[in-house]
Amino acid sequence: MKFTRRQFVKTSLLSTVAVGLTPTITNGLGLSNEMEASDITKMSVHELSDLIHKKKISSYEVVSAFVKRIEVVNPRLNAVVAFRPEEALKEARKADEELSRGKSKGVLQGIPCNIKDSFDTEGIVSTGGTLGRSNFIPKKNATVVQRLKDVGAIIMGKTNTPEFTMSFFTDNLVYGKTKNPYDLNRSPGGSSGGAASIIAAGGSPFDIGSDTGGSIRFPAHCCGIAGIKPTSGRVPRTGHIIGYQGVSQSMTHVGPLARNVEDLNLLLNIISGADNIDPYVYPISFQDYNKVDIKKLRMSFFVANGLVKPSEDTFKTINKVVKIISDAGMNIAEDIPKGIEESAKLRNYLLMGDWLRRMLDQYGTTKTAMNWIYELQNPPSSEYALMVEKTDNYRSSMLSFWSKYDVLICPVSPMPAPLLDAKVDTATYFSYTIAFNITGWPGAVIRGGTSVEGLPIGIQIVAPPWREDICLAVAKFLENELGGWKNSMVIDKG
Repeated sequence: MKFTRRQFVKTSLLSTVAVGLTPTITNGLGLSNEMEASDITKMSVHELSDLIHKKKISSYEVVSAFVKRIEVVNPRLNAVVAFRPEEALKEARKADEELSRGKSKGVLQGIPCNIKDSFDTEGIVSTGGTLGRSNFIPKKNATVVQRLKDVGAIIMGKTNTPEFTMSFFTDNLVYGKTKNPYDLNRSPGGSSGGAASIIAAGGSPFDIGSDTGGSIRFPAHCCGIAGIKPTSGRVPRTGHIIGYQGVSQSMTHVGPLARNVEDLNLLLNIISGADNIDPYVYPISFQDYNKVDIKKLRMSFFVANGLVKPSEDTFKTINKVVKIISDAGMNIAEDIPKGIEESAKLRNYLLMGDWLRRMLDQYGTTKTAMNWIYELQNPPSSEYALMVEKTDNYRSSMLSFWSKYDVLICPVSPMPAPLLDAKVDTATYFSYTIAFNITGWPGAVIRGGTSVEGLPIGIQIVAPPWREDICLAVAKFLENELGGWKNSMVIDKG
């Protein structure tokens, strides 16, 4: 079955780059039957790596299966926006040839992925969702992309993101709107919405996202997958459209999205560490989550944060998690960090100023979906300096919370995935995630429950700075209890 270019790309600006899949690719899969291809696309990164390195399956078979899955689901999702199936299959054959000679680049040898379009990818168009970069093809990979390729990963394409990643809904003037595989009338979240949508739909085993206010965690929640925002300073932003420059740089974090916690741990280990370019990344060792004794952790939780009331399903999901922890003989207390209700106001101030307008000028974007930035008024320098001081005081006050606890469990969002054109108050609706961008704390998300509409509900697991191992250990325990990602999507129901 042949798909038109229009189904993959909603603009003619990238007609020479984003290419639809042709029948010649999917007819020669080398797979014994349809079920086998379906099984492959449900496998974890760990499972795929083990099978490829033991030569029980070839990289070509794996990449072919994921390519075919993208062909089937992407015309309805619009999640993969710069698709390169032919090149990916060629790289898969090369990976197999290397393995046949006893050579391997590393643990991701021959494993396919997609990369969020806000990251530079050498030789692949990287728009960042803005028209001024519609034909921009980088000559160098972002640091995290290069680290993945260095251990053998194969890039099938890019995933959609809102302009400059500055929205919780994945839509832009270059590629258009991305949809949620659990309900095509709903958003997959943003800004890593394309990544979360295609992972949940089985079109990629993993992706790399970025998070300035919840852009890894909110899409993971909306699409029922796993994601982690690491500690600020853990992973380089080099080659990301929002980099390491400016007063608000500490709010932008880079981290992986996948379908399970074990894969998050693997990927975060690969992409972490100083690159001697991003000046705010520190050489702090990454601790093993398998060594965390979760029964000794001092746990806390809250549901309502004082800014927006969560849905009844959200209350039920968090309470179910608390019961699981209590029934396992662990202690957990209801408590909320003092001052957390200030987070939304502080975040808005940190993101004020003219830096977004300067980005539009930098890339030559004359038409933007972000017309609201022209309504922003730069505050007086004295007022802005005062808000920066208040932000530091907020961080200090929040930090004292860890004198009592080792982990905090709370909602990702007050509601499940919103409708595609929903109007929400960003400052309050996303305050559950924004709070921890300002502090820079690590936060993992897994699927915790299901709404009455059948939509995923995520839970957020937060830990002190540099303790991603605690986030992952608790997330792994709860994933085992709750089941994690579920393949119950409307995308497979016609």
